[in-house]
Amino acid sequence: MIEKHLVEPAKAVIDNLSGAVSETTDLLNQSGPLKPGQGLASGVLALTLAILCLLGVAAFHYPQYLTTPELRREYSPDVIRHIMFAAMVLAGSISLLNVVLNRKRGLNGVAGTMILLCVALGGSHVPIKDFPDHTPYIGLDWFILDLLGSTVIFAAIEKLFPLYKGQLLFRREWQTDMVHFAVNHFIVGLALLTVNFAIHRLFGWMANETLHDLVQSIHFVPQLLLCILAADFVQYWTHRAYHEIPFLWRFHAVHHSAKTMDWLAGSRQHILELIVTRVGVLGALYVLGFDKEVMDVYIIVVGFQAVFNHANVHLPWGPLKYIIVTPDFHHWHHSSDAVAIDKNYAAHYAFLDHLFGTQIKGQTGFPEKYGVQGDYMPDGFTKQLMFPFRSQK
Repeated sequence: MIEKHLVEPAKAVIDNLSGAVSETTDLLNQSGPLKPGQGLASGVLALTLAILCLLGVAAFHYPQYLTTPELRREYSPDVIRHIMFAAMVLAGSISLLNVVLNRKRGLNGVAGTMILLCVALGGSHVPIKDFPDHTPYIGLDWFILDLLGSTVIFAAIEKLFPLYKGQLLFRREWQTDMVHFAVNHFIVGLALLTVNFAIHRLFGWMANETLHDLVQSIHFVPQLLLCILAADFVQYWTHRAYHEIPFLWRFHAVHHSAKTMDWLAGSRQHILELIVTRVGVLGALYVLGFDKEVMDVYIIVVGFQAVFNHANVHLPWGPLKYIIVTPDFHHWHHSSDAVAIDKNYAAHYAFLDHLFGTQIKGQTGFPEKYGVQGDYMPDGFTKQLMFPFRSQK
């Protein structure tokens, strides 16, 4: 028979842990400002780092299934180990200090427990054994690196050059957009496999070696500008079709349903739209045959602009605003103001909208509100994923 003096402490530990998890879950379901001096802001930081460290440990244990082959060839595991160790020390120190000071002990206790679990699983010292290079995978490393890079770079830019001053980091519906962000990163392997298969099936017969040689004979900078133009030309008409064809709009409405514009809002996108658009754009670039180096830089450019143009940022662009797409330009595209409906389609070159007559005319200041007119899109990743397939009443 188990002694009572052993059962009661164990039960108390379980109850405390359950309460801490419940408190943390409740906090993550909330939105609003992080009030200083309560251990909330630092606790959220500690919890975020702890989660990323735990994911990093898992990636070290199972790199063949949790890391992106193209990406893991570009970074040094030793550098990642140093970064992870520093993050574990920082998160552990913050959580321990807040627990000692009795500030948000539940939240910080969960963060500290996760750091202890990281240490128990090997932490930053997990050895990497030989593994096959062509296994099915999810992009856990891409998610971790992009989330860290996006929050450090774009959150800082938003604070330095805000369009709407005082806009909250944890604004309403941030949880939905974070799930979109995570899913779109985790299924990168499946998405790339699908896109590559579709490109070769649909566009393989159009590839022409003579055309490839001609395009690749162009110097790097003009070839890159031409690559971006070709991509944006296809994206412009694809984007316009999503607005003007009712069935396609049901998919694109998911992206437009974000009511607050920031670096995370651009991640709200239906996965089928994401795949179809990439097939069209990358298919055109495949047919034209741009250099690999040019394509690599284009991927960086499109990745940056996709996040930056949704960010809560305002800068004095001058004449550049007529040439390239800026946050000011793209924010109007997301506005539900009447003047902005079905306007400003371009993703890179703003002059395309001027050329095809779809630029916004007559607007003053900045948009008053964002989202779809009528606000009919449900909140939540799963509901938005299923929205295009629901019967219309």
